[in-house]
Amino acid sequence: MNAPAVLFDVDGTLVDSNYLHVYAWQRAFESEGISVAAWRIHRGIGMDGSKLVRTLSDDAPAEVQDRLSDAHSRYYREISPLLAPLPGARELLHRVADLGLQVILASSAPEDELEMLRKVLGCDEVIAATTSSRDVDTAKPEPGIVQVALGRAGVAAADAVFVGDAVWDAHAAKEAGVPCIGVRSGGIADTELQTAGAPPIFADPQDLLDHLESTRVAALARGR
Repeated sequence: MNAPAVLFDVDGTLVDSNYLHVYAWQRAFESEGISVAAWRIHRGIGMDGSKLVRTLSDDAPAEVQDRLSDAHSRYYREISPLLAPLPGARELLHRVADLGLQVILASSAPEDELEMLRKVLGCDEVIAATTSSRDVDTAKPEPGIVQVALGRAGVAAADAVFVGDAVWDAHAAKEAGVPCIGVRSGGIADTELQTAGAPPIFADPQDLLDHLESTRVAALARGR
């Protein structure tokens, strides 16, 4: 039997990138003459990229939406040197692996962005498998990414837990039948995460690591 798996979102959960995405999207919308407040962009970070563009552009023509996505990628790459692991992220991944559990990056980021994030984390030696936006037609809050991650880990939902920072993570995990642990390092309030289905909630990866023994992560390790 495969070891139980801990599925991790990456943006805002392991890497401090959410507000860089907000900046890149805001620049992209400005380049098309579309005014979108930063707070509205932040509310959409973590959902499927195409849905974000469609929603915030008021369903602009397809060619405009394509330019918006391309511009976001360009501006995001320009500021990618500012990417950094969140406190405790590396240590958390190593601890999960040391417990004999699989570390799975259940990300819906595009392949090029995921590569940048993995370099920032520098933990490839403990990562068992990853997902990206190319694995599904529609990413979070649809459960597809979580289901693909379970498939790559070779485990059932009962033998996994998802760690994420956004309501979209919690919705996707819930739809896939996977319990979810929330972190507020992506900038979302406890009440929203809890309502979406992500209790317990921790400040960031370090806080989760400090209290790991009380979570489903430790329970999965004990259950082995």
